[in-house]
Amino acid sequence: MDKKKDNPGIVIPPPIIYLAVFAAGIFLQRIIPISKSFFKTRGSGIIGIVLIAISMVFGLAALERFFKTRNTVITVKPATSLQTGGIYSVTRNPMYVGVLFLYTGLAFLIGNWWNIILLPFLILIIQGYVIHREEKYLMRRFGDDYKKYKTKVRRWI
Repeated sequence: MDKKKDNPGIVIPPPIIYLAVFAAGIFLQRIIPISKSFFKTRGSGIIGIVLIAISMVFGLAALERFFKTRNTVITVKPATSLQTGGIYSVTRNPMYVGVLFLYTGLAFLIGNWWNIILLPFLILIIQGYVIHREEKYLMRRFGDDYKKYKTKVRRWI
């Protein structure tokens, strides 16, 4: 396969998946409400803010690496380089980790148990539909370099 045209084959952008699951949680809260009393506490707000701050660290650090290396974040375009430095030495998927922290932080701030309940399903979707395809693509594109990287750095955290 032509490496200049090969890509992970992820048609639905991952942020859309996060948004869709988040919207599903909001919808479920409207039709099957779960008490929000826990979320009306100061602790819940602090947890939400801390999680959002952590999400910014992961997300901005990952984007910074992509801009520095002139790589693409668009999942239907081929990668120009393998990201292994900076935040990518902590996790192979810092953008997905960052958006996961953002999703969870927002769930705490708006006070929705359904978003928390749907979290494991969201992780399974991202891992099965997105990360699995990206890993297969990166093996095709970068071979042994990616294989070595996988042995050193975890998929999530």
